Amino acid sequence: MNKASRLSRVALYSLLTVLLLASRPLSSFAADTLEAIRNRGALLWGADAEGGAPYAYPDPQKPEQLVGFEYDLADALAAKFGVKARMVQNQWDQLIPALERGNFDIILNGLELTPDNQRRIAMSRPYFVYAQQIVTRRDTEGLTRMEDLKGKSVGVLSSSAAQRLVEKTGGVDLRIYPGNVESFRDLKAHRIEAVLLDLPIALFYAKPDPALVLSGTPFAPGYYGIGVRKHDAALLAAVNQAIEDLVQDNTLERICRKYGVWDERQERLKDYQPEVVPEKKSISTLREWPKYLPLLLRGAVTTVELSVLAMALAVLAGLVVVLMRLYGIAPLRWLAKAYVEIIRGTPLLIQLFLIYYGLPEIGIRLNAFFAAILGLGLNYAASESENYRAGIQSIPHGQTEAALALGMNRWQALRHVVLPQALRVVIPPVTNDFIAMFKDSSIVSVITMVELTKVYGMLAMSTYDYIGLGLMTAGIYFALSYPASIFANRLERKLCYDRR
Repeated sequence: MNKASRLSRVALYSLLTVLLLASRPLSSFAADTLEAIRNRGALLWGADAEGGAPYAYPDPQKPEQLVGFEYDLADALAAKFGVKARMVQNQWDQLIPALERGNFDIILNGLELTPDNQRRIAMSRPYFVYAQQIVTRRDTEGLTRMEDLKGKSVGVLSSSAAQRLVEKTGGVDLRIYPGNVESFRDLKAHRIEAVLLDLPIALFYAKPDPALVLSGTPFAPGYYGIGVRKHDAALLAAVNQAIEDLVQDNTLERICRKYGVWDERQERLKDYQPEVVPEKKSISTLREWPKYLPLLLRGAVTTVELSVLAMALAVLAGLVVVLMRLYGIAPLRWLAKAYVEIIRGTPLLIQLFLIYYGLPEIGIRLNAFFAAILGLGLNYAASESENYRAGIQSIPHGQTEAALALGMNRWQALRHVVLPQALRVVIPPVTNDFIAMFKDSSIVSVITMVELTKVYGMLAMSTYDYIGLGLMTAGIYFALSYPASIFANRLERKLCYDRR
């Protein structure tokens, strides 16, 4: 048998294997998940430990060790299965998609028992009763109820019950944060006027802070449940039985009291009766594009504003940096080189955090829009300065000497001879950076900017149509980027007058 024949048979067997697995009924996978956990010897549970107190977070005394009432609950749950618990770190608002991809076995991280979640995944009986709590600065008065928040800027956790409650109330300047701690930083920096979030988070972060206060009484109670995939019926039954046992033998109460989150609401766990959740028709955002496209376009406007203004800053700042590096005195040359190396050697995310959350500590408060422009612009300025340096140094030095011999000073030679020729050399890389900035602008969502990618994520989490919305979003990004490429090509041809 020749080599080509063997490869053909291997490909055929692989295809048959894939088809057999694809045709295998989901019920067979359902029984396998619980069996796989026991064979593996570990229950994989998804959670976000970044700012995740009191659920699951690094122990301040031993940062390498995680603690939290859900961390202890996962250990107790795994013990009922005869295995160990192993946490899988995942961004909180992406836990459900990650569960569906099979990244872990269950979600155990303050996941609310809501109809939307229950339509997407299967959820266990509750293990905790939460409530919503308004947090304000100590000197703020009158914000004690949901009605009081109308017309105010209010921070919420992304994809949380608080976000849905504020959106339903309406009339609120909603600020969405990826984690629990960022909203409190903005509250203390006077960027927002209140924070609405689950009571356990408020008790851990806000109550000990002398600058903050829990405003009003908790309201809008709800339940946390454990999420599993729809077809994992055997695992869901085992999880429900384990929670029932932990409630009855008071293990759950001991865990919650250990972290100070047990209150009189938890008595409702014993009387919980599941509600029937009606099936919801699947949404095709492509078919209903008139409803969703304007929302995406609104986010695209923010993306364009950020990218254009940040690129303008990057172009100007990059030119200043390269002139300092090539023609400045020694201290300026060292400073310019250090700037380029430091900016290129550190992540844009860290730079945004330093600008947005760090500067207020020294009295400089920028709103999210200007902080985003400054962060993107200064980051890209380092790259633009290197583009300019390559362009300037590509011009033969003899041309500068000839210009000086004709009576020009060094600045005139640079302005009239070197820079015009260097400009056409740097157009392609600068254009590439501008197009890349359209995509990189999505990172500013971490400082509450709602641009195109953030709008896509919010709509996808509510409609569960990642493909339709993704195609529309990708089309918008392409429509933004392609004209920039055409303009750059035409400008490049126009400037190549010596090659005509």
